Amino acid sequence: MRIVSIASGSKGNATVVEHDGSAILIDCGVPYKSLKGYEVEAALVTHSHTDHICGIPTLVKRRDLPVYANMMTAESIVHECDVPEDAFVCFENGQSFEIGPFTVQPFSIPHDTSDPVGFLIRAGGVTYFHGTDIGTPLDSVGLKLAEADVATLESNHDPVMLRTSGRPPCLIQRIAGPRGHLSNEQACDLVKRFASPRLVRLALAHLSRDCNAPHIAEGAMRAALAEMGRVDVTLRVLSQNDVVEI
Repeated sequence: MRIVSIASGSKGNATVVEHDGSAILIDCGVPYKSLKGYEVEAALVTHSHTDHICGIPTLVKRRDLPVYANMMTAESIVHECDVPEDAFVCFENGQSFEIGPFTVQPFSIPHDTSDPVGFLIRAGGVTYFHGTDIGTPLDSVGLKLAEADVATLESNHDPVMLRTSGRPPCLIQRIAGPRGHLSNEQACDLVKRFASPRLVRLALAHLSRDCNAPHIAEGAMRAALAEMGRVDVTLRVLSQNDVVEI
């Protein structure tokens, strides 16, 4: 399984998962031109925030491909964007479904929007965990991470940088709250508690431009992996502006 992050951050998110000549897209919060060279057959949507869905209307018009989302997310996108209802294939959280060679299992996550999800995607004996925009490191999310060979996990902010960022208190509270975003420390805690010996590749996602830095997030996670005796895990830090293969 090949996984490519096209963009990861508050200005746009998109990830391509490829296997055996097939490809699916997780979220489309990027311009259509960013998908040039990727022949995706379907799109999955984690939730309806703009940085995850703004590219979907053009994607559907240009490629006429199905968009997989749960009912509440699909309804939100239909009302907020110029996307017809019949573009969607609706799933139920917790229920697996097939797209080509991929088995996809959506799972609920805590975030401040309608019914957000993460995904476990299986193909060719490999399980990929995709979890961003997670407000709280819940055990239920960790149990999904425990199944992963490869994982993309949010590591959004450094708490000190967030508190001293000069942002409005209400925004700071939202980001640090139980339906906001994971801090570096929370991401590390989730990995330390739940990552299994099968995890071999890990990517840190959705880093805040102003309240985090790649070297800080990477340093925290490398220390956590070292504490676990897992220096063998390949660690990547995803970028808002650069394509990164996970």
